[in-house]
Amino acid sequence: MRLLTFSLLLFLPLVTNAQDDRKVNCRFLSLDTNTPPPALLALSGDGAEVAITMPAGALSGAIACSSKTATFSFVSAADRTPVATATIPAAVKSALLVFVPAAKAPNTLPWRIFVVENSAKNFPDGGAFVANFHSEDIRFVIGENKLMLHPGGFYGVPKPAQRDDFNMAPVAFQFQQGDTWRNANESMLRFLPDMHYLMFTFVDPASGRPRVVTFQDAKPPAPAAALE
Repeated sequence: MRLLTFSLLLFLPLVTNAQDDRKVNCRFLSLDTNTPPPALLALSGDGAEVAITMPAGALSGAIACSSKTATFSFVSAADRTPVATATIPAAVKSALLVFVPAAKAPNTLPWRIFVVENSAKNFPDGGAFVANFHSEDIRFVIGENKLMLHPGGFYGVPKPAQRDDFNMAPVAFQFQQGDTWRNANESMLRFLPDMHYLMFTFVDPASGRPRVVTFQDAKPPAPAAALE
């Protein structure tokens, strides 16, 4: 009996910890720059609510969200109707949640969430993060980097080593459509330390044209040193 009681005492802290809310440092971005999601509430397992507002065409600041499971839920702040859910892997402590408009269908939430771990691998300093939301392959050039991504793939591209005197490097995208490749974007972008680009590729459902939506994000400044 004493052995059983001791075993239960060892087990109880594990059960208690399992019930604790898991916290993730989140930033938010709407892929639809014209009509972002409404003001949201992030729900936690203990009933707490965190207000979330996504600026149009930019990333939000960091917001601490919590859940008792891997699923994080978001509702409209106006009427509390469900808007979207995100599944965040247990190992991820900091994430970017990209809201993508969902196809309208009965019993379907209006937004899907693309979860990306916020890490130097995905967001290299001075480089670019590229995600393929197209139903076929894409290929692209960023400086000397020439890459291909399958549907649903993403990659953190390092800062181009080959830049001109203004830190500019060429950027070009092509979309596969059946047996042909269509040019989608060709430009020169400036690549600087303490910043990076986010590039999302997809075919516009209204026009059928390939699109590349690009956001620029700056590394937050380091906190000031405490005065002696």
